[in-house]
Amino acid sequence: MKNFNIPGVYRSSFITRIKNSRKDSDPRKKDFTPTLLDFGAVRFYLARHFGFCYGVENAIEIAYKTIEENPDKRIFLLSEMIHNPGVNQDLKNLGVKFIMDTSGQQLIDWEELTNEDIVIIPAFGTTLEIEEKLNELGIDPYQYNTTCPFVQRVWTRSVQLGKEDFTVIIHGKSYHEETRATFSHSNTNAKSLIIRDLNEAKQLASFILGEISEREFYEIFKEKYSQGFDAKKDLEKVGVVNQTTMLATETQAISDLLKETMIKKYGLNEIKNHYADTRDTLCYATNDNQDATYGLLGVDADFAIVVGGYNSSNTSHIVEICEEKLTTYFISSERKIISDKIISHFDLKKRKEFQTENYIPQKDVVTVLLTSGASCPDAVVESVLRKIHSFFKEAKDVDEIIESLLLKIE
Repeated sequence: MKNFNIPGVYRSSFITRIKNSRKDSDPRKKDFTPTLLDFGAVRFYLARHFGFCYGVENAIEIAYKTIEENPDKRIFLLSEMIHNPGVNQDLKNLGVKFIMDTSGQQLIDWEELTNEDIVIIPAFGTTLEIEEKLNELGIDPYQYNTTCPFVQRVWTRSVQLGKEDFTVIIHGKSYHEETRATFSHSNTNAKSLIIRDLNEAKQLASFILGEISEREFYEIFKEKYSQGFDAKKDLEKVGVVNQTTMLATETQAISDLLKETMIKKYGLNEIKNHYADTRDTLCYATNDNQDATYGLLGVDADFAIVVGGYNSSNTSHIVEICEEKLTTYFISSERKIISDKIISHFDLKKRKEFQTENYIPQKDVVTVLLTSGASCPDAVVESVLRKIHSFFKEAKDVDEIIESLLLKIE
């Protein structure tokens, strides 16, 4: 796999070495057990996979190269490069301006741009409507395009489905940049429908089987289907693609449910004419990180820490997986660890930050599970580890233990 040239500030002094050693010993990625870092008084289990994925490193490399090569030009990003506050702030500090926020609300009017300006397309991609707008302004939307290749693969699969007269069911969050982009690309070639989760998939299945009315369908999926969508006709042939950062197990469950629904309605012998197998749209990095999280939960621990942007979809799903087993603190950086007594963390359900006291138990040995989302720099994960480690005065030196471990596994 390609090695990207990204700023050293995002790299860790030891995490990349651990990841590379694990990759060398397990090239087929069959082993999802975590890596133990035992400092005596405190122990950390690092997930087998976490941190920057291919698409994120690709986007960062392109963005920084664009800034370096165009010192005299105004540079804009359509919206956040990735869902990580530190990375986005770094770009702002270098003079990059954001045209929209993550929900698509305009921050800078299109009229303020000229054909001399540079506009970078973020890793999530963008809609065909915005590409057309940039072309009208004389700005090439493809020259500085950081759209993740795995997102583009979803778009390609959607085109294929449309050519075969399948309706594209998009498993995603309708407000997310990637899903908005996928819907735009899919909608030009096929009837399209966005569903949020397994519950909505069950409602869709109920309609297909005639258990709920057409009126109910249009109410449930209001503003989530393509123009001119005919619920009776356009759900006879379906294929599922996904927002690449969704929970992979849920995408699979949705696909399985809709396949079973089509078998019930049309029979097993006719399934190929009514259901398209689309497992190839699942992102490898999302799968790896989620599988590694399940592997991480195979060990006993006092609590878990998940690091990433609070608006990061893939990170949120890792948090949800961890929360099913043990107390989990979702933080954006080491700065949220106020002290050995107080941690400030994000609550997914309430969508706000809270402070928890006495989060570190009073024990001879404290065990922490540690992982991050695909848009979180390894350097931030290392800073979190070192911050917590610093609260244990009897703990063994970080660098000595790391070097000892790496000598064994490299």
